[in-house]
Amino acid sequence: MEKEARAEELLVATSTEAEALAHAIKAAELYMTAAKEAPHKANAARLRRKCHQLISLAESLKTRISMTGVSVGSSTGHQVSESQSPVSMHLLKQGSSLYGNHFPPWVGDDLNQDYEKVFSDNLAFCDDTQFKLSDAQTNSFLAWLRPKELFKLGTHSDQQSLENAMMEVSGASDLVQDITTDCSVVASLSAAFGVLTGKHSVLSSIFHPFDHEKGRPKLSPSALLEKAYLKVRGGYDFPGSNSGTDLWVLIGWIPEQIFLQREDINLNDFWVRIESAYQSQNVVVTLGTGRVSADEEQIMGLIGEHDYAVENMDTSDGARRLLIKNPWCDGPSIRTRGWFTPQSPNSAEPLPPSSAKDKLSHQGRQSSRLWVAIEDVAQHFESMYLNWNPALFSHREDRHFSWEIPSKVHQASLVKNPQYAVSSPQNGTIWILISRHFVDAELDIARGRRGPLAAVAGQLGYMSILIFENAGHRVQISGGESYRGPYVDSPQTLARFQARGNERLTIAVDQQELPLPRYAFTMSLFSCCPLQVTEASEAMSQITEQHGAWTRRTAGGNPSCFTYYQNPQYSLCVLHATPASILLSTDVDDIHVRIDVVWARGHRVTTVRQRDLVASSGEYRRSCAVADIGILEPGNYTLVCSTFDAGQLANFVLRIGSMYSINVTSVATEAAGRLSTKIPRLLVSQGDGRHRLAVTASWLTRASVAMSSRAGSSHQSRRFHTSSSSMVRISVVHGWGPEQVSVAVSGNDGFMDPSMSVRTPQFDIEPERVRKQGLWVIVESMGSHDASLLMEGEIQSDSPVRVGIWESV
Repeated sequence: MEKEARAEELLVATSTEAEALAHAIKAAELYMTAAKEAPHKANAARLRRKCHQLISLAESLKTRISMTGVSVGSSTGHQVSESQSPVSMHLLKQGSSLYGNHFPPWVGDDLNQDYEKVFSDNLAFCDDTQFKLSDAQTNSFLAWLRPKELFKLGTHSDQQSLENAMMEVSGASDLVQDITTDCSVVASLSAAFGVLTGKHSVLSSIFHPFDHEKGRPKLSPSALLEKAYLKVRGGYDFPGSNSGTDLWVLIGWIPEQIFLQREDINLNDFWVRIESAYQSQNVVVTLGTGRVSADEEQIMGLIGEHDYAVENMDTSDGARRLLIKNPWCDGPSIRTRGWFTPQSPNSAEPLPPSSAKDKLSHQGRQSSRLWVAIEDVAQHFESMYLNWNPALFSHREDRHFSWEIPSKVHQASLVKNPQYAVSSPQNGTIWILISRHFVDAELDIARGRRGPLAAVAGQLGYMSILIFENAGHRVQISGGESYRGPYVDSPQTLARFQARGNERLTIAVDQQELPLPRYAFTMSLFSCCPLQVTEASEAMSQITEQHGAWTRRTAGGNPSCFTYYQNPQYSLCVLHATPASILLSTDVDDIHVRIDVVWARGHRVTTVRQRDLVASSGEYRRSCAVADIGILEPGNYTLVCSTFDAGQLANFVLRIGSMYSINVTSVATEAAGRLSTKIPRLLVSQGDGRHRLAVTASWLTRASVAMSSRAGSSHQSRRFHTSSSSMVRISVVHGWGPEQVSVAVSGNDGFMDPSMSVRTPQFDIEPERVRKQGLWVIVESMGSHDASLLMEGEIQSDSPVRVGIWESV
């Protein structure tokens, strides 16, 4: 019966409020029944207390359900608003199940009475969790022992004896990392020693049982915190973490990762920021190395990809030093040699022994610690992890959401990314923390790693936060953000920014190489005034998507390519004037793309003239491009999707947003079913000139000619126009001299910029007339240019044609 009651009680934390009320009432009834059936009075009394607690909780839930919102006080005194939707509760319930265990959120405010009763009844807790051990740990493993067995206290020892044995300390934090690969955890607990037991007494709100008179836990907090955390992370075979993540999970302090070797970091401002917070015990500081050189390892005693605790800061005599501790008991001693800034003589004895009893361990503790200047820290450490006291903020908003990682074709853009609108009623600082929920599959990836820790973290992917001044509307691509965070391999990333009152911002989460198809996240916003947080809305009410591809036949390249007309094209039929936003996104990272909207009545475009261009995405942009159109007047337009180089193959998606519906259809390929005959390259010298090329066919054929230029002595520009001032006209004629008759001329008989494709209308090749009069393609050039002009092209036809060689005329 008690087991059923516990099961109902666990459901309270992972249900909606209405469901939680039902579970609380059911659990209370089951505990009361179990109390009546209990064979011993002590057990019956304990079960009745549980029943009364559940009844009190049910009353509290009834009161909260009658309210319109949820606002509860946290242990730090600030106001926490949390989404209580069924979707959010479902995500929390899913995230509470890890590695075969269930970790529900806390319910109730004070659990000390429960633990007091457990100890007074002498009921030992049995954990049936299978703690996975590494091979090295298994080889050294002896047995699981309780503290009484470890300290040989005997079976009849009282609780006070157990507490005295477990809580005997030497005055300083002497935690060390041994056979467990959890340097980040030990560094975290060492660095947080002051806030865990100091004026903030974080342990009093997260650790039970707690002796409030003595201001400390009744049982060894470090060992139990380590065991609890490693249980949440999958066992003692710990694949590694970072101290920022560890302290966020352990004590709920806000993690921030500082990349110390960034060029734009200002050490003076940075020191002022962290030192004042450290002295007021509002931040916990730890350090992490990257890969270290052999000299750093041998001379200085540093360990690569390892976390260190910061146990103190020194500002005496104008110094800016940090007391750094290596948590690994078998690691090399941190040496005074190799640092750029000389060590202070006053810092040689950082932690003197408090008594004769401490002298044996003092030498080891001293060799694992060293005062280091902030300049040296920035030189030799890769990251500094700061965990900030959430009580610095009076308000907190939590939003839980899931994200199905978009397909490759959408990953270059942000249209499938989580986005939220945030606004504040007044100017002020807002911190946004994105935290990725732990899942079993990530542990499997980490344990199957090959190579150093950084490579393992990279296998789990990267994420970042982008902030846009976009009136709270969804954004399509990055590039116009007012804040862009680093892409970090940590499960958490933080954005700090100054908000202007009543300005709606758009917050977007981005990722690179996250390996799993689906993730759950929590977004926590910290501020000093209430915030309005909603999902970002689409700026356009009508969205149309078209999927396409650049294939061997349709990858036509930019407008300077004579094959430009082969690019995928779409007819846009606009019935009502409307703003429009057009996104082109591809599944290949290293190609550059562009959108052109042309006034062409929905017909296929063979070339783009500036006067016909309605809108464009501008310069070719890597992977994706956007064309924003203020007003698109009623009419039929042609949209061209192009890559910079011809022959680049990729899939793409075209996404068109508007306020009124736009009919989008694919334009048939002009070259469908036609033959392509390459024209010999033509080198046009400086100045004016005319060149001709003979063309023949065996039977009646419909054909057209297309040519474009390539700069002969300069790198091809990616701009729309080249710097050449030469102009070209292509004609197709029968006969020569006075007998010459034109059958097709490019550009309506005008000269055109050869950097774009120059094409003739279609014409007929009649074999008998060609035999009598001849048929010629004539290229005329005029103007001047700095380099020789290299022309190339093709003839498209219904039947095979033959071409001669170029002649100067």
